[in-house]
Amino acid sequence: MEYKTNSPTETKNVAKAFAKTLRPGDCVCMYGDLGAGKTAFVQGLAQGLGIEEPVTSPTFTIVNCYEGRLPLYHFDVYRIGSWEEMDEIGYEDYVYGDGVAVIEWPEQIAPILPEKRYDITISKDYEKEEQFRIIQIEKRG
Repeated sequence: MEYKTNSPTETKNVAKAFAKTLRPGDCVCMYGDLGAGKTAFVQGLAQGLGIEEPVTSPTFTIVNCYEGRLPLYHFDVYRIGSWEEMDEIGYEDYVYGDGVAVIEWPEQIAPILPEKRYDITISKDYEKEEQFRIIQIEKRG
């Protein structure tokens, strides 16, 4: 599926609608450059899962946990040294658990990503408006 958005609010609305399809144990991998809108998308997912608290990127903590219709486990693995480090934070308990795991920068831990997952790529079209984004959602596995 492909969506085109013109603002962070529209990006969040796409994610909010997508969140309604998510089930326990789903994994969502977020691809895109810095500033592409990955965190805005995760904020929309959180809203769609009924999470009311503010959602921020877990840049220095690696994972933030939120409670809603389903638990949301939000990973930012940009600064992870190697995928082996993920064992230390209980990665498998989150990713194969009872909630939805969202992983920003999944290419950093590619060898341990679940085969069954959603890959979401957010990109800017630099020839269009500053806020214009293309969001591609692909179901794998």
